[in-house]
Amino acid sequence: MNPKVDWFFEKEEKWKKEVAELRKIVLECHLTEDLKWGCPCYTYEKKNIVLIHVFKEYCALLFFKGALMKDPEKILIQQTENVQSARQVRFTSLKEIQSIASDLKKYIFQAVEVEESGKKVELKKTKEYPVPDELTAKFKEVPALKQAFEALTPGRQRAYILHFSQPKQAKTRESRIEKSMPDILDGKGLNDVNEYLIRKKAAKND
Repeated sequence: MNPKVDWFFEKEEKWKKEVAELRKIVLECHLTEDLKWGCPCYTYEKKNIVLIHVFKEYCALLFFKGALMKDPEKILIQQTENVQSARQVRFTSLKEIQSIASDLKKYIFQAVEVEESGKKVELKKTKEYPVPDELTAKFKEVPALKQAFEALTPGRQRAYILHFSQPKQAKTRESRIEKSMPDILDGKGLNDVNEYLIRKKAAKND
């Protein structure tokens, strides 16, 4: 157990017993525990294997290369249609986790094997994602924003495009773009900002 990760398990209320059990199961697979994106992340030779995260309706294990894994128990879930590589195993009770603990370990060991094999998920290229009209308009209005956006890594560009495209209303899309402009101009990715805020919150609770 990594002490800096304890914060996550101590703060959790709704899924406290469930995530503690998931932590126990994953650590029994001899992975290294770390805190990434504000969540317990487990690595093998510094490569991300699986992550524990929580939502309102469920808690979950997320396998970073789940799309490459075999799924004999039919438990791997694609979170949204835009998620290409990762797959979740979702839980709504402690009993549910305990009932498939042995299967979860098999999946974790399989995930390590996938990572060791060097296989990679063939991701859609950023240019294949449609850019929201509101972002295109903002690029014309602020040329520096377009230049800064194009200087970001493809993964960071993709994260912003998906984030801006999610809302159904144009007004909400425009609002998201306006809020993210300073970070894009600073060369920061969406996940960089989120992780910074989560770590800042965690530091306050120490």
